[in-house]
Amino acid sequence: MKTPPILIVDDEADIRELIEITLNRMGLDTHCAANITEAQDSLTTHKYSLCLTDMRMPDGNGLDLIDHIQANYPQLPVAMITAHGNMEAAIRALKAGAFDFVSKPVDLAQLREMVSNALKLKKATAAPPNPAPELLLGSSAAMLTLKKTIAKVARSQAPVYICGESGTGKELVSNSIHQQSARGDAPFIAVNCSAIPSELLESEFFGHIKGSFTGASIDKPGLFKAAHGGTLFLDEVADLPMAMQVKLLRSIQEKTIRPVGANAEEKVDVRILSASHKDLAKLVEQGEFRQDLFYRINVIRIDVPRLHERQEDIIEIARSVLNKLAQRENRPPLCLSASATQALQDYEFPGNVRELENILERASALCEGDNIEVDDLHLPQKSSATVSLVPTLEEVKKAPESLKSNLNESEREQIEQALAKTRWNKTEAAKLLGLTFRQLRYRIKKLDID
Repeated sequence: MKTPPILIVDDEADIRELIEITLNRMGLDTHCAANITEAQDSLTTHKYSLCLTDMRMPDGNGLDLIDHIQANYPQLPVAMITAHGNMEAAIRALKAGAFDFVSKPVDLAQLREMVSNALKLKKATAAPPNPAPELLLGSSAAMLTLKKTIAKVARSQAPVYICGESGTGKELVSNSIHQQSARGDAPFIAVNCSAIPSELLESEFFGHIKGSFTGASIDKPGLFKAAHGGTLFLDEVADLPMAMQVKLLRSIQEKTIRPVGANAEEKVDVRILSASHKDLAKLVEQGEFRQDLFYRINVIRIDVPRLHERQEDIIEIARSVLNKLAQRENRPPLCLSASATQALQDYEFPGNVRELENILERASALCEGDNIEVDDLHLPQKSSATVSLVPTLEEVKKAPESLKSNLNESEREQIEQALAKTRWNKTEAAKLLGLTFRQLRYRIKKLDID
């Protein structure tokens, strides 16, 4: 079946002609409109696969056309043509519902790539639902809202900022967005920004060429190149140093990277999804995170609910975890007793889904028989014994000498509990405590925890 034509809306005849020639060479049919009124008339009489619209028009603004299409033709992808360097306009277009944007002077390779992605999305929307297993479990009202939001943002190329507490499943949310998007067949690359030493960040993100520094014995492509055509998920993006934030912003805006030691920049096509359990807006106010980068990655925000906010999903997730453990260990799955089920539903889970998984894995290993009893869960008596009670270094310094030993003991106890829960996986323990990996490593050394 032949692809429906693409609608090109621009008041400059030479731009319309350039885009039309480029798309015709791709084997695509095109229709042109010189203003918003003509475009709206064409939309009523023809079916299109994509609309490309300029921002400034004689009879209005391209955002008006996006609003019109969102209201009347919600399945039609729209891409905005913006003035060079006008990222504010591009972000406004993405927030309004645009699929993507391209800047003037139009980069024809980038245009072709964007059009190809939009047509893939159109075909994916028309195809039967993806038979891939669902990543996010739960049918509570909060989860149904989250899944609906994911399906909507998957149709865009806009950067998404995923906000939620540690252990809520932010990476699963990002992977779900990727799988349902036009990039679903391309790579999904996830990176924990807090786990990479600051001196290696540039090389890890952008790659390096052989001989660019001591130890660079071969060329390395980097994360952006590895994710080319797909999605790059930046977990704990708040932990990036300022110098790296500047370089990341440029790469996102220009869609280019420069490997360490290289003389020229390289084009990359990557959708950026990011996440943090910290309050990025507060960090911006405190001068610890760049405001321009915050606006660039926070075009669309998704809030992931705490597990305690969707208690009706706890048992479904628990059964799924127990089934996976049984498959891994090649044995029949264990069952939860009535008392254990009630205890899980009553517990607040400060560590969210990750804590639930850890509790069940431990109970599965320690329980006797085929049922997990409430005593096998070893749930903390008070859910308030979480990271919020871990004293900061400033609190320890300001405390009277008589209290310092007590503060240190409290901190030691909670860190040891987190390490026990994660089986001494320091990266996971740091997430559970709400600390960076470096902060946890410093405190382990300071408190001489063996």
